[in-house]
Amino acid sequence: MTGPVADERSATPAAAADSAADARRPCAAGANPGPNLGPNPGSDPDDGAPPAPGTPAAIRAALAAVDAALADRFDNGGDADIDKLLRARADAVDAQVRAAWRACIAEDAPLALFAVGGYGRGELFPQSDIDLLVLAEPQAQAAQAEQLGCFFASLWDAGLPVGHAVRSPAQCSEAGSDLTVLTAMLEARPIDADAVARMALQAAIAPSQVWPAREFFVAKRDELRQRHARYGDTADNLEPNLKEGPGGMRDVQTLHWMALRIIGTSDLESLVSIGQLGADEWATLERERRALSRLRFGLHLVARKREERLRFDYQKLLAERLGHVDSADNLAVEQMMQGFYRSAALVLRIGERLLQRFEEQIEGEAAPVALGAPYEAFELRRDYIAARTAGAAHEPQWPRDAAEVFALFAAWAAHDEIRGLHSQTARALAESLTRVPGYEQAEPALRERFLKLLRGPHPVHALERMARLGVLGRWIPAFSKVSGRMQFDLFHVYTVDQHTLAVLRNLARFASGVADERFSIAHEVWPRLRKPELLLLAGLFHDIAKGRGGDHSELGGDDARAFGTTMGLSESDTALVEWLVRQHLLMSVTAQKQDIADPEVIHRFASKVADREHLDHLYLLTCADIAGTSPKLWNAWKDRLLADLYTATRLALRRGLEHPVAGEERAAETREAAHAMLAAFGARDEDIAALFARMPQIAFQRGRPDQIAWQAASLRGVALGDTRVRARPVSAHGGAHAGALEVFVHSPDRDGLFAAIVATLDRLGLAIQQARVLDGPHGAIFDTFEVVPTDPRQPPSAEDVERRLAAALAGPLDKIRPARRAQPRHLRHFRIAPQIGFSDYRKGEQARPRTMLSLVCTDRPGLLADVAQTLRRQKLRVYDARIATFGERAEDVFQITDERDLALDETQQQALRDALLACLEGDHR
Repeated sequence: MTGPVADERSATPAAAADSAADARRPCAAGANPGPNLGPNPGSDPDDGAPPAPGTPAAIRAALAAVDAALADRFDNGGDADIDKLLRARADAVDAQVRAAWRACIAEDAPLALFAVGGYGRGELFPQSDIDLLVLAEPQAQAAQAEQLGCFFASLWDAGLPVGHAVRSPAQCSEAGSDLTVLTAMLEARPIDADAVARMALQAAIAPSQVWPAREFFVAKRDELRQRHARYGDTADNLEPNLKEGPGGMRDVQTLHWMALRIIGTSDLESLVSIGQLGADEWATLERERRALSRLRFGLHLVARKREERLRFDYQKLLAERLGHVDSADNLAVEQMMQGFYRSAALVLRIGERLLQRFEEQIEGEAAPVALGAPYEAFELRRDYIAARTAGAAHEPQWPRDAAEVFALFAAWAAHDEIRGLHSQTARALAESLTRVPGYEQAEPALRERFLKLLRGPHPVHALERMARLGVLGRWIPAFSKVSGRMQFDLFHVYTVDQHTLAVLRNLARFASGVADERFSIAHEVWPRLRKPELLLLAGLFHDIAKGRGGDHSELGGDDARAFGTTMGLSESDTALVEWLVRQHLLMSVTAQKQDIADPEVIHRFASKVADREHLDHLYLLTCADIAGTSPKLWNAWKDRLLADLYTATRLALRRGLEHPVAGEERAAETREAAHAMLAAFGARDEDIAALFARMPQIAFQRGRPDQIAWQAASLRGVALGDTRVRARPVSAHGGAHAGALEVFVHSPDRDGLFAAIVATLDRLGLAIQQARVLDGPHGAIFDTFEVVPTDPRQPPSAEDVERRLAAALAGPLDKIRPARRAQPRHLRHFRIAPQIGFSDYRKGEQARPRTMLSLVCTDRPGLLADVAQTLRRQKLRVYDARIATFGERAEDVFQITDERDLALDETQQQALRDALLACLEGDHR
């Protein structure tokens, strides 16, 4: 039986290698596996006597008792050292594996048994695999096949998750060409093996046989980077993998394997004595490794299975088991997750340094290259920036003060193409962080150095590096408090500090001058900023007060003002940064929850913004903030919505707030512009007038000129009473966005039409972002929907949407029902109590009143379609809908009337409330 350990892992004998199939249960068949083996190890005694050692029943009973005791020690803090628990479980499993071995294998059999992988390290978590290697020559493998089958069957029948391989030394060398297999064998620990077998195994996997140190290092480093990229997406930010994720336990193990292969040491602590690792670095790495180990141990207990991801299913349970308690402004689960993120960040930081030192060990140091004026204090070593005195003998310790620290980041930003920070300088910096004062205690000259960083080249890169290396948290203490802080929801997929850095990176993209199709006008707005560093400061402070209780925008505004005043910014600059922090949600809320086609909405928003400078800054900050919350949150609809609000507000400010636009004036401007567009394509004036006459006049107040022209052109050749469906890609100022569509429906009005359209779009895999429902002449409706695909990988085409929606509306509407979909797993853990509100809405003195329905609830697939069906069953009409989703939270607003076009009275409101609650609770299904 040969092959990698990972290829032979199984919970049942039936899944083992074919070569052992006939030797699985020789004892149960009455075969004699060897002398003095005692009772049949493949079956349990039934006479009431204690099971014989090494039998499945004995193994199960022994390990169950051990696991219960270890869980009790873990829960009650009887043993705070997690390594003792891991070692105790490994020792307990050793004893049972050895007992099964001796029950099945003759003492003089030419076989040797080793624990490999994590089990070989002596790190055995409650649900970890038990990886075993049997070392034997081919002849012995064949002769002992039945006995080995008996041994493995005993372990499987006992419920141990065993992975095994049986190899000769030569076969170990051959299998070791697989890096994963070699890595497992590197940590082989004898369970029943003499010195000769140990030496044979070590010789078989020595660097002279397989994977020399240089090749091993490069392969493992690449493997680590690929793993970080694979597990670094947003899903794993919310439910991180303790073992494989960036900064997780696999990173620590990788460093250990590299040390073993490159240096020849069996533990990282020994690297301290040879100068490869600082005593403080080793202590930090060990502390965080133990913290991660404790999390993983508890996760296995809570999940009751081999689980490495901190899934939502377990986060609250694990936080409680670890003793965290909810506070007024910090949930227990958020406290636990903040601890994890901080541990992972430190593992990454120290791991990066140690990787560099291993590289130096292999490649050697190159001659340093001076950077030259004005950065004479720094040099390049193998393309890493280093302080010239850092690590040098007989030189003053670097840095002597915080000014030298800031000088480092200035030099680094000025030479942005270099590989990174040299490990010796990084270590010196870490050891001297206490010399970096908070900005309030700093001297004016040091404050000016920080401001120069913001005004210099690549300021966002400088801030990112300062944050990653712990300097920014020292300089701005409030930033350190949000380091690693998460919010237990599906909307914020990054910790606060990582979100802040993502926002700053988005701002850097705007500053690059290169057009990004995701942000249609941001690159045009950025050059108009008077002092771009003020926007960076607003981005840095906009969420800095998260987790303190109270309104984080207001508290953050206080922090921003204190910072600006202390740093010596002018009153106007400080006031701008403060205003941006306090109002950083204003534009997002206005665009997504109000009708920005309404001149009154634009006037109110413009009045709050007050001038072009504030508008430019707020627009860019809003785009960067939304896109930095989650890669999936920003879409074409939000881009166009914000661009339209920006453009409309800019025009309002240019006209002057004392001259607000009236609805009639807006309609006249739109009609004229749309007319010009149609005329440019050859349409005659009388034809254009006829098309416009078929459209609702309010459309000219609420629509864009290009939208009016497109809809009017869609009516060509359409007789009264006919249905026409059109769809086109969403574009904002010329940039089309894949998958996002604008859908226009013209049709004779019928009861249930809105619900039928919504249900059909839902079935097409399209999520509605905004719906505008207008009544036109001759009993026709003019409905416009902004939609985005729920699966961007498979968006339906505009032609497909037109065809399928038209076909659905041609038949009976009462047969169109929302699709039934299973609720995603993660939504089950985020339940929001439904909030249903009603208010009166009247547009203009002559308009008939409508009812504004607001709905806040847990999002789920098909929610809007179900709500639309509920409105239909209540015989209500929908005139406008604005759909906003924030992670697990849906916030929808509808303008509705009854079937007589009247606002709902209290009885109707209560009936609708009851029906919606039944819908949201699932009673309608």
